[in-house]
Amino acid sequence: MSYRRGNNQAGTVIAIVADIMAVILGLWILMYLLDANRANDFVQVVHDAASWLAGWSRDLFTFDEQWARVVAGYGLAAVVYLFVGHAIANRVNRH
Repeated sequence: MSYRRGNNQAGTVIAIVADIMAVILGLWILMYLLDANRANDFVQVVHDAASWLAGWSRDLFTFDEQWARVVAGYGLAAVVYLFVGHAIANRVNRH
């Protein structure tokens, strides 16, 4: 996927920010599923950032299994940020 459509840099920045947000959320999901050491500073930074980004969706689902709640809640936030971020970026790039 190419971000360089037209001369508008704002759309590119919006798409990149959305991608970074989704990567942080995806990274936390992966770390959670692989049982990353939460005492590690990097893991804690990723967890804190992902928790903040997914604050609105983190406890949205009530699956019995904790891993399913993490994947669904944080995954939903990642998909929404990607979809909305790229939709806004495409709209900005058209103008």
